[in-house]
Amino acid sequence: MSTTMIDPVRFRPDIEQPEPDEAETIAGLKEALRSILDTTYKDYGHPVRSVHAKSHGILQGQVIVPALPAHLAQGMFATPGTHDAILRLSTNPGDILDDSVSTPRGMAIKIFGVEGARLPGAEGESTQNFVMVNAPAFNAKNPKAFLKSLKLLAKTTDTPQGWKKVFSSVARGAETALEAVGGESGTLKSLGGHPLTHILGETFYTVVPLRFGDYIAKLSIVPVSPSLKALTDAKLDLKEHPDGLREAVNAFFARDGAEWELRVQLCTDLETMPVEDATVVWPEDQSPYVTVARIVVPAQTGWSQARVAEVDDKMLFGPWHGLVAHQPLGGIMRARKDTYTMSANFRGERLGCPMHEPKAAGKLPG
Repeated sequence: MSTTMIDPVRFRPDIEQPEPDEAETIAGLKEALRSILDTTYKDYGHPVRSVHAKSHGILQGQVIVPALPAHLAQGMFATPGTHDAILRLSTNPGDILDDSVSTPRGMAIKIFGVEGARLPGAEGESTQNFVMVNAPAFNAKNPKAFLKSLKLLAKTTDTPQGWKKVFSSVARGAETALEAVGGESGTLKSLGGHPLTHILGETFYTVVPLRFGDYIAKLSIVPVSPSLKALTDAKLDLKEHPDGLREAVNAFFARDGAEWELRVQLCTDLETMPVEDATVVWPEDQSPYVTVARIVVPAQTGWSQARVAEVDDKMLFGPWHGLVAHQPLGGIMRARKDTYTMSANFRGERLGCPMHEPKAAGKLPG
């Protein structure tokens, strides 16, 4: 379908429909996440994120925005230009696990030098954050369903790794059998059933929508350089390599650079592309993903303890740090606002340095 043929839905505030008791649900989410933070801080003596605690790649590159047609030239994409960026690759759990406990992957990107009206709480900043995972939809419909699954995750945070490895192996077997007959289970993957594949071959999605200037959209980051595309579904031996994903990212960037495309899928129908149901995959035959920028990352150190100290310990990646033109939408996004802030404050207090949004990317170690 040509992008000029679509008729995108225009953003308006009443598109969002919060549940009457949403504040109570978000308070429950904060309590569950705080439980994870308390447990991991007790175990490690060092504060880590309540979700996506383990990083596998900390990268520095550029986001290049070309001249775009009017319906795509929105928000930070309205003006052609090149922006510095920091990318963080991670896996889902709030505890630091061996990579053989194979869970969904994430990519967060912090883009610098982005000017425009800011979201509440992001005043005075000049970054745009996008937070993504390697699935086109979320495994919980709304904040209430998310709270239900998070309570289960919180209870398993202190479970011995041996049990988690066994369960992950069983879950991978079940997921493989399901995929063999054309199925897929986000729940199995989230519980450790993700295939043992290379993280750099993944396509990442915002999963839930955000404002795209005059419109509503989801975003994705897609590998396009040949060396990255060759890693899609590529198997990795992680059973004897507790940090195998980091090792693979370091090996790749020691010899090669990478390019991704940042793509947007505009909402054209609120019935088939709902804002409040995060489990719905928006149909691409109605509105395909279209490229709005290129992400270029040169060869470099892919991950190091020095980069962890600079990025994992000092920075947060949250979708509410950005432009009003890219306001997060829907219940899952609304729930992220206070919960991400709570998690960042927990880390900042224990590290003796409050989290702050950097003005410039600087130069990462290595």
